[in-house]
Formats: sequence, structure tokens, C-alpha cells
Amino acid sequence: MDKTWFITGSSRGLGRALTRAALEAGHGVAATARRPEQLADLAEEFGDRIRPIALDVTDPAAARAALAEAHAHFGRIDVLVNNAGYANVSPIETTEDADFRAQFETNFWGVYHVTKAAIPLLRAQRSGLIMQFSSVGGRVGGSPGIASYQAAKFAIDGFSRVLRAETEPFGVRVLVVEPSGFRTDWAGSSMTVHDAPEAYAGTVGAVHTRLRQAGVGAAGDPVRAAGILVRMAGRRDVPHHLPLGVNAAETSIAMDRQLLAEDTKWREVARSADFAEAYPAPFPPEPTH
Repeated sequence: MDKTWFITGSSRGLGRALTRAALEAGHGVAATARRPEQLADLAEEFGDRIRPIALDVTDPAAARAALAEAHAHFGRIDVLVNNAGYANVSPIETTEDADFRAQFETNFWGVYHVTKAAIPLLRAQRSGLIMQFSSVGGRVGGSPGIASYQAAKFAIDGFSRVLRAETEPFGVRVLVVEPSGFRTDWAGSSMTVHDAPEAYAGTVGAVHTRLRQAGVGAAGDPVRAAGILVRMAGRRDVPHHLPLGVNAAETSIAMDRQLLAEDTKWREVARSADFAEAYPAPFPPEPTH
């Protein structure tokens, strides 16, 4: 066995594809899911190299217990993958507070609980890779109707930047994966689409149409994505962020360029807020239209 993987949300979608890819590459996998019986076929095929474990990522005690079980079975954790997550669709104005909070509990706090429980194990072995599944929405954002999901993904990025700074001295690496649309059940039965007022037909309604009525489905291939990530885990030069898919790659680069241009335009104004800088700084000319 080359590496031991610990994967959340492994019973479906990208998590299941990644579980199979890691197993086929000869690794061991602690495959966690709310319903681990859904992994019975993989357990039959791969035997002791897969350890299905029941886990609700919103329960910190369960996260600690799952990691302890995986560590006891395999002896170490080399790659931790925080993949579990889901999104429901509704405008911020009409989203039930409980629904918004429940999504955040899984999409951010689940990542927090599992990561925190894993840090002592990785620190003790002085190595490890943490793959945090964010989204292109956590890099670019602005998709109407999925505010809780995208807010959690932005939070994962901020959390992971601090995590990286704190754990790099222990030999731990952190990779934030930012997929665009993949042909999984994310926008299918895993997603609840709530009724939206007519005023949001052109925004939330348009996103709903794009997500659920795209005909052949999303462009991304989960099997290819899983293969890329398994290969990535074996590299020494793991990037801090990995947009995954054409839309993720291109919109991320476009956003980076836009932010750089905006920051450059307002640079002197921003600098003028400090005592030692010239003040007031001239504002850039306003647009003529």
C-alpha cells in the first residue's frame, strides 16, 4: 500500500470516484459516509484496503472517532480529503435561516471538525496532505441562489490559508480544490430547489435552469478529476489552489486578472491610508458613462 486516504462523502459523486481511483492505484482508503453500506460493492472488490466508516461530518465527536478508527486500521493517514457537501437553491431574501445554517454546518463546519481531528495525527507523523474541496464558486462566487454554499466555500479557503501557515512546519501540505460543474448528483437529488419569488426569475431562476436542465449534464468527468487528484497527491510541488474543469480554470484566471487590475488602479489611494504616505492621494478618473 502506497498511501492511506481518508475521504468524506465517499459514497457518491466525486468522493466515490476518488475512492475508487485511490484504490485502483493501490492505496488504502478509509471511506466515510452517512450510509457506509453504500460502499459494500467496493468493500467486496477491494477487501481490507477499504475501510467503510459511518460519519456525519457535523458531529465533532464522530469525526474524532472516525479518524481514530481509520488510524487504528491503517496505522497512518497520508491524504485527508474533505469532500462532503451539498447545496440547496433559494434567494437569500426567502431562504429559511435553518436551511442556510444546516448547509453551512456540513459545508464549512464539517471541514473544520474533520480537519481539526486529523491535525494531531498528521503532526505526530510529520507529514500529510489535506485536500479541501471548495468550488470555483469559492474563488469567483456570485452564483445567485446558492449563497450558503458559496459562503462556506469562501470560508474554507480562508480557513485553509491559516491551516497551511500553521501546519507547514510539521510537513503538512494543504490543497484547496476548486471544481466547476461535474456530472455528479450534486445538482440532482442531493439538491433541494425552493420556490423563488417572480422577482428572482432572471437570477436565481436562471441558475436553477442552468444547473438542472442542462440536457447532457455538466462538462466535468468525475473519473478524470479523481485520476488527476490521485496523481497530484504523489507530487512534491502540490499547488495551494487547483481549479478543476474548463470553467473553473478560465473563470479563475479571468477573476485573478480583474482583481489585479482593480487593485493596481486603486493602489495609491489604498496606500494613502497609512501615516507615512502622501495624503490625500488623487482618485483615478471616473468613467465618462
